[in-house]
This record gives sequence, C-alpha cells and structure tokens, in this order.
Amino acid sequence: MKGNKTLGAVLNPVRTKEDLLFEDSLRPRSFEEFVGQDTVLSNLRIFIKAARKRDEHLDHVLLYGPPGLGKTSLAFLIAKEMGVGIKPTSGPVIERTGDLSAILSNLQAKETLFLDEIHRLHPAVEEILYSAMEDFKLDIVIGQGPGARSHKLQLKKFTLIGATTRAGRITPPLRGRFGIIHRLDYYDVPELEKIIKRSAAILKVDVDKNGAYQIALRSRGTPRVANRLLRRVRDYADVIGEGKITQHEATKALDMMEVDILGLDEVDRKILMTIIENFGGGPVGISTIAAAIDEEKETIESIYEPFLMRIGFLERTTRGRKITQKAYKHLGFSPSPLPQGKLFKK
Repeated sequence: MKGNKTLGAVLNPVRTKEDLLFEDSLRPRSFEEFVGQDTVLSNLRIFIKAARKRDEHLDHVLLYGPPGLGKTSLAFLIAKEMGVGIKPTSGPVIERTGDLSAILSNLQAKETLFLDEIHRLHPAVEEILYSAMEDFKLDIVIGQGPGARSHKLQLKKFTLIGATTRAGRITPPLRGRFGIIHRLDYYDVPELEKIIKRSAAILKVDVDKNGAYQIALRSRGTPRVANRLLRRVRDYADVIGEGKITQHEATKALDMMEVDILGLDEVDRKILMTIIENFGGGPVGISTIAAAIDEEKETIESIYEPFLMRIGFLERTTRGRKITQKAYKHLGFSPSPLPQGKLFKK
C-alpha cells in the first residue's frame, strides 16, 4: 500500500485510535492552558466576550495552518468559552447533502459545528453551507421530477468552525462567509518546552529542563510532534535509561529514531536525497518526487514540504522543487565542479 514505508516516521500522517486517545488526553482544557498563538488567542477572547455580552452566536471561524498546531484544540476551547456544545465532523465524512442537512437541522442555538478538513468538502455539499452560514436557512427539495418543490427550512443560529491545512483550496464563496479567519503558525522552542513539561506532568514523566529542551529543539515547531517524541523518549528512558529524561537520554533516543538536530526525520531526508541524487538537486515536479519515493503527493505538500521550505532547505520554483545550498551543507554534500553537476559527499 502506498505510503506504508513511512509508518515509522515521526510525521506519519496515519493516526491510529491510540494516537487520537493519547492526543486527546494532552489537549489544553482552557485558553489559559493553551501555549502559543498569542495573537490568535487574544483576538478570540475579545470576539467571544463580545458575543456573550450581546447574547449572540459567535461569527463563523476559519482556522488554517500546518497540521499539529492546535486547530482542533482551539475549536473545542472556543465552544467551551462560549458555553455551548460542539459537534465535530470532517469534510471527507460528509458524502451527501442530506448528511449535512441532518447535522445542521439538529444544531441548537449558538451551538458549534466543527468541520475539520473543510477543503475536502464535496462541491454539492459545500453549496448547502452557503445559505446555512449566511441566512441560517436550508434549501430542501421535496419530491422528485416535475412535481419537486423547494422549501426553505429555518435553522437556529449556530457557529461553524472550519479547520484546514490547505487554505488555498477553499473556494472564495466559502471563505467569504467566515467572519473570523486566523492562521496558526509554527511554535518556537521555549513554547514547545512549556508544552512538553505540561504533557510530561500529565503523563507523570520525569523530565528535566535540558531533556525538554532537546525534545523541543527537534520537534519541528509542532506540538503534536513534540508530544509524540516525548512519548517515544519516555519509552527509551524507561527501558534503557533510568526512567528520567535528561539531555543525554533524550539525545540518545532521538538519534536512535533518526530525528536530527533540526527535526528532520527519515522521510524528510529521503525527499531531499532523492532530489539530489536522482534529479541533480532539481528543479523537479512534486508528482515526480512523490512517485520516486512512493509517497502521496498531498502528504508531501501538506506535511513535509512546508517545514523544509520554512527552514530553507527547499525552494518552490515555476519549474518545480529545488534543493538549496543550506540543505546540501546539512546533508554533508558539496556541489561538484564537474560539468554534469554531480555531487560528492564530504
């Protein structure tokens, strides 16, 4: 099956039931416990306070950014701060217009509908959302053929929270119906240290400052990755070490998992090495890269590529993806003076 080779990767997009339960146990329970995204939190606090003061529903919210930054956690916290219920679902799950109509018609006043991966909604299903979000009405067709007639069903005023890793794929009509739009960005190392220490306390894991720093340093600016690494380093410390996560234990464990000092894992290196060794460093198309490493194109674009571009290892040009000199240096390669542009390792 395509993508199975990445099952051991730190950023493996396949999340098991155990992964979801683990992540849920570590989610912040209030805005005060939520680390990072200060500007987003500050704005949301104001909007929520204003809506509650007027005794109104909160405007529809769109949260976007790379995976693992806390979009789902924020959605649940928004509902909690508003004092209302939340019904979670995702774009791929809603296959028919009737499915969405049933969900919307059952929402209570001010209640929240959380729609993850909103960019993957079927076009016909998305059209139902337009009038529901704007006028709080559902267009229902009763009957079939010449005798069919349209009926507008009034909905209770609700809040839709949409989350996506691919904001560019959201159509302008849908995007225009969100009153609150925020991008979640990568975390810095001190913020990740706080998250690791909080998670360690919940898991009853003994981790010192240097151990937390070492994990944070290699977490790619992503809380989900930080918590996954903490979980695996804990296993290493329990089995091979003395149970406490120190800098030495964390470094040994992360090196064993092939997560380097910048947070690159085996798939990141495979992408970079394939472009270097097979395509002379690029430029090369994303579809070609996906075929060469036996990975889904969307997985590379949404999970691996943003981080590699952020740290300056990959460039996106009109002709395709291209490796930077910074990446060559990190991987131990130097450009060769040979005409054919081959590379030699230092």
